[in-house]
Amino acid sequence: MDLHTTIRKLLKRVDAQRMSRDLFYLSKAPLPFRKLSYTVPGHAKNTLYETDDFVAEQLTQAGCEVRREGVQVQAFRRDPAKPVHAQYSAAKPEDPWYTAYNVYGVRTGRKHPDEIIVAIAHKDSMSWIDSPGANDNAIGTAGVLELARVFADYAFNRTVWFLLCNEEHVPWTSVTAANGAKARGDNIIAVFNSDGIGVKPADQTLAGRKTNVTAYTAPEGEQLANLMSEVNEKYHIGLEQRREKRKAPGDDDGSFVKAGYPAAVINIGSWPYGDPNYHTEGDIPELTDVANAAMTVQAIAAAIVTLDRR
Repeated sequence: MDLHTTIRKLLKRVDAQRMSRDLFYLSKAPLPFRKLSYTVPGHAKNTLYETDDFVAEQLTQAGCEVRREGVQVQAFRRDPAKPVHAQYSAAKPEDPWYTAYNVYGVRTGRKHPDEIIVAIAHKDSMSWIDSPGANDNAIGTAGVLELARVFADYAFNRTVWFLLCNEEHVPWTSVTAANGAKARGDNIIAVFNSDGIGVKPADQTLAGRKTNVTAYTAPEGEQLANLMSEVNEKYHIGLEQRREKRKAPGDDDGSFVKAGYPAAVINIGSWPYGDPNYHTEGDIPELTDVANAAMTVQAIAAAIVTLDRR
Protein backbone atom coordinates (compact mmCIF):
# COMPACT_ATOMS: atom_id res chain seq x y z
CA MET A 1 0.00 0.00 0.00
CA ASP A 2 1.43 3.41 -0.98
CA LEU A 3 2.12 6.12 1.59
CA HIS A 4 -0.86 8.33 0.77
CA THR A 5 -3.35 5.47 0.86
CA THR A 6 -1.88 4.23 4.15
CA ILE A 7 -2.15 7.65 5.78
CA ARG A 8 -5.70 8.25 4.58
CA LYS A 9 -6.74 4.88 5.97
CA LEU A 10 -5.13 5.60 9.34
CA LEU A 11 -6.67 9.06 9.62
CA LYS A 12 -10.15 7.58 9.31
CA ARG A 13 -9.47 5.56 12.46
CA VAL A 14 -9.14 8.61 14.70
CA ASP A 15 -12.27 8.50 16.85
CA ALA A 16 -13.35 11.70 18.61
CA GLN A 17 -15.97 9.84 20.66
CA ARG A 18 -13.31 7.47 21.98
CA MET A 19 -11.13 10.45 22.88
CA SER A 20 -14.09 12.05 24.65
CA ARG A 21 -14.59 8.87 26.66
CA ASP A 22 -10.99 9.01 27.84
CA LEU A 23 -11.24 12.74 28.55
CA PHE A 24 -14.26 12.34 30.83
CA TYR A 25 -12.76 9.26 32.51
CA LEU A 26 -9.62 11.21 33.39
CA SER A 27 -11.16 14.56 34.36
CA LYS A 28 -14.63 13.85 35.70
CA ALA A 29 -15.56 10.27 36.60
CA PRO A 30 -14.22 8.07 37.99
CA LEU A 31 -11.18 10.38 38.30
CA PRO A 32 -12.03 14.01 39.18
CA PHE A 33 -8.38 14.96 38.68
CA ARG A 34 -4.96 13.29 38.52
CA LYS A 35 -2.55 14.00 41.33
CA LEU A 36 -0.43 12.16 43.84
CA SER A 37 -1.84 13.86 46.92
CA TYR A 38 -5.48 12.86 46.43
CA THR A 39 -7.25 9.49 46.64
CA VAL A 40 -10.94 9.14 45.77
CA PRO A 41 -12.81 7.99 48.91
CA GLY A 42 -13.08 4.21 48.90
CA HIS A 43 -10.28 3.78 46.33
CA ALA A 44 -6.97 2.07 47.10
CA LYS A 45 -4.68 4.31 45.04
CA ASN A 46 -4.20 8.04 44.52
CA THR A 47 -5.71 9.46 41.35
CA LEU A 48 -2.41 9.73 39.47
CA TYR A 49 -1.62 6.06 40.13
CA GLU A 50 -5.11 5.20 38.94
CA THR A 51 -4.37 7.23 35.82
CA ASP A 52 -1.15 5.28 35.30
CA ASP A 53 -3.04 1.99 35.48
CA PHE A 54 -5.64 3.21 33.00
CA VAL A 55 -2.98 4.50 30.59
CA ALA A 56 -0.97 1.28 30.84
CA GLU A 57 -4.06 -0.82 30.13
CA GLN A 58 -4.96 1.22 27.05
CA LEU A 59 -1.41 1.04 25.69
CA THR A 60 -1.28 -2.70 26.26
CA GLN A 61 -4.57 -3.17 24.40
CA ALA A 62 -3.06 -1.17 21.53
CA GLY A 63 -0.24 -3.69 21.23
CA CYS A 64 2.48 -1.72 22.99
CA GLU A 65 5.14 -3.01 25.35
CA VAL A 66 4.52 -1.00 28.52
CA ARG A 67 7.32 0.25 30.74
CA ARG A 68 7.18 2.40 33.87
CA GLU A 69 9.95 4.70 35.07
CA GLY A 70 9.82 6.03 38.62
CA VAL A 71 10.79 9.62 39.45
CA GLN A 72 10.85 11.29 42.88
CA VAL A 73 8.63 14.40 42.93
CA GLN A 74 6.75 16.73 45.25
CA ALA A 75 3.44 18.56 44.92
CA PHE A 76 3.54 22.31 44.37
CA ARG A 77 2.20 24.54 47.12
CA ARG A 78 -0.46 27.16 46.41
CA ASP A 79 0.09 30.89 46.81
CA PRO A 80 -3.27 32.73 46.55
CA ALA A 81 -1.43 36.06 46.42
CA LYS A 82 -0.27 35.29 42.89
CA PRO A 83 -2.38 35.75 39.73
CA VAL A 84 -4.99 33.00 39.40
CA HIS A 85 -3.20 31.16 36.60
CA ALA A 86 0.17 31.16 38.38
CA GLN A 87 -0.62 30.32 41.98
CA TYR A 88 1.76 27.38 42.19
CA SER A 89 4.78 27.86 44.41
CA ALA A 90 7.80 25.79 45.32
CA ALA A 91 7.47 22.83 47.64
CA LYS A 92 9.20 22.98 51.01
CA PRO A 93 11.93 20.48 51.94
CA GLU A 94 9.65 18.98 54.60
CA ASP A 95 6.80 18.36 52.13
CA PRO A 96 6.11 14.72 51.20
CA TRP A 97 7.96 13.06 48.38
CA TYR A 98 6.18 10.70 46.01
CA THR A 99 7.22 8.32 43.26
CA ALA A 100 5.64 9.50 40.02
CA TYR A 101 5.88 7.37 36.89
CA ASN A 102 6.61 7.95 33.26
CA VAL A 103 4.55 5.37 31.37
CA TYR A 104 5.94 4.28 28.01
CA GLY A 105 4.08 2.36 25.33
CA VAL A 106 6.79 1.07 23.00
CA ARG A 107 6.40 -0.22 19.46
CA THR A 108 9.75 -1.42 18.11
CA GLY A 109 10.51 -0.71 14.46
CA ARG A 110 11.31 -3.45 11.97
CA LYS A 111 13.94 -1.79 9.76
CA HIS A 112 15.45 1.01 11.83
CA PRO A 113 14.67 0.15 15.47
CA ASP A 114 17.48 2.41 16.72
CA GLU A 115 15.70 5.52 15.38
CA ILE A 116 12.97 6.71 17.76
CA ILE A 117 9.91 8.92 17.28
CA VAL A 118 8.28 10.13 20.51
CA ALA A 119 4.61 11.11 20.97
CA ILE A 120 4.42 12.64 24.45
CA ALA A 121 1.89 14.33 26.75
CA HIS A 122 1.73 15.02 30.47
CA LYS A 123 -1.03 13.10 32.22
CA ASP A 124 -1.16 14.79 35.63
CA SER A 125 -3.39 17.71 36.61
CA MET A 126 -2.48 20.62 38.89
CA SER A 127 -1.03 19.43 42.18
CA TRP A 128 -1.79 22.69 44.05
CA ILE A 129 -5.54 22.92 43.36
CA ASP A 130 -8.42 20.52 42.74
CA SER A 131 -8.72 21.12 39.01
CA PRO A 132 -10.08 18.54 36.55
CA GLY A 133 -7.32 19.62 34.18
CA ALA A 134 -9.37 18.66 31.12
CA ASN A 135 -7.66 20.98 28.65
CA ASP A 136 -4.40 20.82 30.63
CA ASN A 137 -3.85 18.03 29.89
CA ALA A 138 -6.34 15.19 29.94
CA ILE A 139 -7.07 15.98 26.28
CA GLY A 140 -3.40 15.62 25.34
CA THR A 141 -3.28 12.31 27.21
CA ALA A 142 -6.36 11.14 25.31
CA GLY A 143 -4.65 12.22 22.10
CA VAL A 144 -1.55 10.10 22.71
CA LEU A 145 -3.69 7.10 23.66
CA GLU A 146 -5.68 7.57 20.45
CA LEU A 147 -2.47 7.62 18.43
CA ALA A 148 -1.47 4.29 20.00
CA ARG A 149 -4.85 2.79 19.05
CA VAL A 150 -4.74 4.14 15.50
CA PHE A 151 -1.36 2.49 15.02
CA ALA A 152 -2.30 -0.79 16.75
CA ASP A 153 -1.76 -2.89 13.62
CA TYR A 154 0.59 -0.58 11.74
CA ALA A 155 4.06 -2.05 11.18
CA PHE A 156 6.54 0.70 12.01
CA ASN A 157 9.94 0.91 10.34
CA ARG A 158 11.23 3.01 13.23
CA THR A 159 10.58 2.66 16.95
CA VAL A 160 7.80 4.79 18.43
CA TRP A 161 7.34 5.72 22.08
CA PHE A 162 3.91 6.76 23.31
CA LEU A 163 5.09 8.51 26.47
CA LEU A 164 2.87 9.84 29.26
CA CYS A 165 4.77 11.94 31.80
CA ASN A 166 4.01 14.48 34.57
CA GLU A 167 4.41 18.26 34.44
CA GLU A 168 2.19 19.62 37.25
CA HIS A 169 4.37 18.21 40.04
CA VAL A 170 8.00 19.09 40.58
CA PRO A 171 10.42 18.21 39.01
CA TRP A 172 8.97 17.48 35.57
CA THR A 173 9.36 13.80 34.82
CA SER A 174 9.95 14.45 31.11
CA VAL A 175 13.39 15.70 32.19
CA THR A 176 14.19 12.24 33.55
CA ALA A 177 12.93 10.65 30.32
CA ALA A 178 14.98 12.96 28.11
CA ASN A 179 18.17 12.81 30.17
CA GLY A 180 17.88 9.05 30.47
CA ALA A 181 17.57 8.73 26.71
CA LYS A 182 20.66 10.89 26.23
CA ALA A 183 22.67 8.89 28.78
CA ARG A 184 21.79 5.65 26.98
CA GLY A 185 22.68 7.13 23.63
CA ASP A 186 19.14 6.76 22.25
CA ASN A 187 18.73 8.18 18.75
CA ILE A 188 15.52 10.23 19.03
CA ILE A 189 14.73 11.74 15.63
CA ALA A 190 11.46 13.52 16.47
CA VAL A 191 9.37 14.52 19.49
CA PHE A 192 5.70 15.53 19.14
CA ASN A 193 4.30 16.99 22.36
CA SER A 194 0.49 17.23 22.72
CA ASP A 195 -0.44 19.79 25.39
CA GLY A 196 -3.76 21.60 25.28
CA ILE A 197 -4.55 20.39 21.78
CA GLY A 198 -7.60 22.16 20.37
CA VAL A 199 -7.64 24.64 23.26
CA LYS A 200 -8.27 28.29 22.39
CA PRO A 201 -10.19 31.37 23.56
CA ALA A 202 -13.90 30.82 24.16
CA ASP A 203 -14.98 33.07 21.29
CA GLN A 204 -12.96 31.00 18.83
CA THR A 205 -14.51 27.80 20.16
CA LEU A 206 -18.01 29.27 19.81
CA ALA A 207 -17.18 30.34 16.26
CA GLY A 208 -16.29 26.74 15.40
CA ARG A 209 -12.66 27.42 14.56
CA LYS A 210 -10.34 24.38 14.51
CA THR A 211 -6.87 25.57 15.37
CA ASN A 212 -3.42 24.15 15.96
CA VAL A 213 -0.10 25.84 16.61
CA THR A 214 3.12 23.89 16.23
CA ALA A 215 5.83 25.67 18.19
CA TYR A 216 9.52 24.84 17.87
CA THR A 217 12.84 25.96 19.30
CA ALA A 218 15.56 24.82 16.89
CA PRO A 219 15.84 24.48 13.08
CA GLU A 220 15.30 20.73 13.44
CA GLY A 221 12.03 21.49 15.18
CA GLU A 222 11.07 23.93 12.45
CA GLN A 223 11.28 21.05 9.97
CA LEU A 224 8.69 19.16 12.04
CA ALA A 225 6.49 22.28 12.18
CA ASN A 226 6.72 22.53 8.39
CA LEU A 227 5.77 18.87 8.15
CA MET A 228 2.66 19.48 10.28
CA SER A 229 1.58 22.21 7.85
CA GLU A 230 2.37 19.99 4.89
CA VAL A 231 0.25 17.03 6.03
CA ASN A 232 -2.61 19.28 7.11
CA GLU A 233 -2.86 20.57 3.54
CA LYS A 234 -2.07 17.34 1.71
CA TYR A 235 -4.66 15.26 3.56
CA HIS A 236 -7.27 18.04 3.84
CA ILE A 237 -7.45 17.74 7.63
CA GLY A 238 -8.92 21.23 7.93
CA LEU A 239 -6.94 22.74 10.77
CA GLU A 240 -6.10 26.43 10.96
CA GLN A 241 -2.48 25.40 11.22
CA ARG A 242 0.35 27.80 11.99
CA ARG A 243 3.91 27.72 13.27
CA GLU A 244 5.63 29.67 16.03
CA LYS A 245 9.27 29.91 17.04
CA ARG A 246 9.80 29.74 20.79
CA LYS A 247 12.17 32.13 22.51
CA ALA A 248 13.55 29.28 24.61
CA PRO A 249 12.81 25.58 25.21
CA GLY A 250 9.70 24.95 27.29
CA ASP A 251 7.12 22.31 28.20
CA ASP A 252 7.88 18.62 27.78
CA ASP A 253 9.29 19.07 24.28
CA GLY A 254 11.75 21.55 25.82
CA SER A 255 13.03 18.85 28.16
CA PHE A 256 14.20 16.93 25.09
CA VAL A 257 15.66 20.02 23.42
CA LYS A 258 17.69 20.75 26.55
CA ALA A 259 18.90 17.14 26.64
CA GLY A 260 20.26 17.43 23.10
CA TYR A 261 17.30 16.42 20.94
CA PRO A 262 16.44 19.59 18.97
CA ALA A 263 13.85 17.94 16.68
CA ALA A 264 11.01 18.57 19.14
CA VAL A 265 7.75 20.52 18.90
CA ILE A 266 4.63 21.21 20.91
CA ASN A 267 1.17 21.04 19.36
CA ILE A 268 -1.24 23.32 21.18
CA GLY A 269 -4.54 24.95 20.26
CA SER A 270 -3.48 28.57 20.71
CA TRP A 271 -0.32 30.63 21.12
CA PRO A 272 -0.32 32.46 23.47
CA TYR A 273 -2.42 29.86 25.27
CA GLY A 274 -6.00 31.08 25.23
CA ASP A 275 -7.89 28.96 27.76
CA PRO A 276 -9.71 31.29 30.20
CA ASN A 277 -9.81 28.41 32.72
CA TYR A 278 -6.10 27.66 32.59
CA HIS A 279 -4.85 26.31 35.94
CA THR A 280 -8.24 26.75 37.60
CA GLU A 281 -11.04 24.58 38.95
CA GLY A 282 -13.05 25.56 35.87
CA ASP A 283 -10.94 23.48 33.48
CA ILE A 284 -13.76 20.97 32.95
CA PRO A 285 -14.21 18.42 30.13
CA GLU A 286 -17.53 19.88 28.98
CA LEU A 287 -15.60 22.89 27.65
CA THR A 288 -13.04 20.89 25.65
CA ASP A 289 -13.23 20.99 21.84
CA VAL A 290 -12.65 17.27 21.30
CA ALA A 291 -13.34 17.48 17.56
CA ASN A 292 -10.53 20.01 17.20
CA ALA A 293 -8.22 17.81 19.26
CA ALA A 294 -9.05 14.80 17.09
CA MET A 295 -8.06 16.76 13.98
CA THR A 296 -4.73 17.57 15.62
CA VAL A 297 -4.23 13.87 16.36
CA GLN A 298 -4.84 13.18 12.67
CA ALA A 299 -2.14 15.65 11.69
CA ILE A 300 0.36 14.19 14.17
CA ALA A 301 -0.42 10.68 12.94
CA ALA A 302 0.18 11.74 9.34
CA ALA A 303 3.46 13.39 10.30
CA ILE A 304 4.66 10.31 12.19
CA VAL A 305 3.90 7.96 9.27
CA THR A 306 5.60 10.36 6.83
CA LEU A 307 8.74 10.32 8.98
CA ASP A 308 8.54 6.59 9.50
CA ARG A 309 8.44 5.88 5.76
CA ARG A 310 11.34 8.20 4.88
